[in-house]
Amino acid sequence: MGQSDVLFLLLGAIMILSMHAGFAFLEAGTVSYKNQVNAFNKILFDWSTTTLIYFLIGFPLAYGTFLYLDAKALTDSNGFELVRFFFLVGFAACIPAIISGGVVGRMKFYAQSIAGVCLAAVIYPLCESLVWGRIPFMGQEGSLFESLFGTVFHDFAGSVVVHSTGGWIALAAVIILGPRKGRYSGSFDIRPSSIPYLSLGSWILIVGWFGFNVMSSQKLADISGLVAINSLMAMVGGCIAGLLFSKNDVGFTHNGALAGLIAICAGSDVVHPLAALFIGAIAGLIFVKGFSFETEKLKIDDVLGVWPLHGICGTWGGIAAGMFGHQALGAVSDLSFLAQLSGSLLGAAYAFGAGYILYTIINKTYGLRMTEEEEFNGSDLTFHNVEANASNSVFASGPQKK
Repeated sequence: MGQSDVLFLLLGAIMILSMHAGFAFLEAGTVSYKNQVNAFNKILFDWSTTTLIYFLIGFPLAYGTFLYLDAKALTDSNGFELVRFFFLVGFAACIPAIISGGVVGRMKFYAQSIAGVCLAAVIYPLCESLVWGRIPFMGQEGSLFESLFGTVFHDFAGSVVVHSTGGWIALAAVIILGPRKGRYSGSFDIRPSSIPYLSLGSWILIVGWFGFNVMSSQKLADISGLVAINSLMAMVGGCIAGLLFSKNDVGFTHNGALAGLIAICAGSDVVHPLAALFIGAIAGLIFVKGFSFETEKLKIDDVLGVWPLHGICGTWGGIAAGMFGHQALGAVSDLSFLAQLSGSLLGAAYAFGAGYILYTIINKTYGLRMTEEEEFNGSDLTFHNVEANASNSVFASGPQKK
């Protein structure tokens, strides 16, 4: 690989790194004031632990490359493989960041950290390897899917591998954890604590997403303007649908844009831009109706709605690639609907099953839930010993004078 490929992928890695600021602000703006510090701290800490564990275990498991054995050899091709790790660890770190938005406000800080280690070491890399890596099951030539359907499962930028996986694991975690105290009994304020934070988080994610999708080609020669425009059109479709179907709710507008981007990841390199617009609009509708159904009908306390947003919209994206990925519909190539449907459903089943087992084990050993008193006081004071608003914090009075 040449210098241009290394720089290309490095810029993509940096854009994905910036997206995690978006995760942090989106969560901090949606949760209560007493859990804002926790949101910021958790996203950065989970990125750090994921990087370490994915470097040592996850990346070698997924791709068979051990980065810590021969650093001199890895500098060949201008260190492309090292930058490729940086790029892909950003995908891996999305998993705990997604889950964080569902369990916020009542899960112990280190319980989620323990889960994050397991996710980065085994659960996510195994899924990643089945589609993108070295295990010939779904996404590689000669795989089981190719023998069954005549083509491989196609997920260009992770609708299923990343977003569906994170969302369905989050559903398992939220079910085991249970709702926040008082969420479904009596009055409970579920309003976002900061609309500006929420909006800023969404915008940071939107901008970074063009690195997430476009740079998934991983080579400058393979860059495609179609991926960029499809990402834009899907984002627009999700945003418009989010606003219209929620009757002008700002949270659904901004999350609708993200829903569209999640759904288009899988087929962004294949489908026609008008199909991308439709895929994104359906994703926006899915999130609006799915969040209401989940939290009001099923009474699942998923704070940021990460199951409908990432889980269901990610699954929809994988299936939609098979629906619209046909040259007769203006796509650049033909995908198999049965392969896309099967792969998307298998991905959801794997993620939910693995997540349920993981969080059940943690719950029975270390424990998942904060105490009622800790939950009432908020994770900011309970774990970090500081409030987000300086005017209310122990530091508000400034240095003590003698």
